[in-house]
Amino acid sequence: MRTTDTITIIRCLSDNYAYLMHDATSGDTVLIDAPEAAPIQAALEARGWTLTHLLLTHHHADHIDGVAALKAAYPDLHVVGAAADAHRLPALDRQVSPGDTVDTGAGRFAVLDAPGHTVGHIAYHQPQAQALFSGDSLMVHGCGRLFEGSAQQMFDTIATFAALPDDTRVYSGHDYAQANLTFAARFAPDAQALEQRQAMLPKLADQGTPTVGVTLAEEKLINPYLRTHLPQVAQAAGLPDATAEAVFAEIRRQKDNA
Repeated sequence: MRTTDTITIIRCLSDNYAYLMHDATSGDTVLIDAPEAAPIQAALEARGWTLTHLLLTHHHADHIDGVAALKAAYPDLHVVGAAADAHRLPALDRQVSPGDTVDTGAGRFAVLDAPGHTVGHIAYHQPQAQALFSGDSLMVHGCGRLFEGSAQQMFDTIATFAALPDDTRVYSGHDYAQANLTFAARFAPDAQALEQRQAMLPKLADQGTPTVGVTLAEEKLINPYLRTHLPQVAQAAGLPDATAEAVFAEIRRQKDNA
């Protein structure tokens, strides 16, 4: 577990992350995704916080299995999720769609369309904290597997994220950074950024420090899915004359078979 100035990062299950944001004035505490209840409740109790809002990114069990226990522990908890995915999510107090905002004492969260991993996936952008809670779409140094959506959908999702300010930090749903970085090294990343990150990840692991919170600017130097428009990345993918969309699909295909 680690707390930044505004975001408490909680390790759940084997490699999931959940996130808390708290506002001392209003008392509001916002959780993004609920992989399991116990570590989240422990973090709340250690700080004397009451959970008021839960924002869900998608329906997979490792993002919602803690909802029932948290709702039981905090009966006034306001659960938010995608209207398009409501039939697969726990009971929602509010159904949202891309373009909506969720206003809380801990800030305003913009709802972004993020299909690809699943068709009903959404993400949350919190500009005040310079934070993107991307679920299983954009990952640190990679992107999520395409379980339901298409490569084109994920390409469009990543393009939406790439248009956010470069100082936006990526808070994804899992810690796949090491495996993603090993794969990303195949596709002409910036050499200096790659070397620095390769040196840093083992240190983070030794310290038990989360790998998330990397800026989009940093990701654009390493993450191949944010670099498919570059000729050197297309060449490394074996498609030197292809469109960025085709290069994206090929890199994702190679990752699936890696």
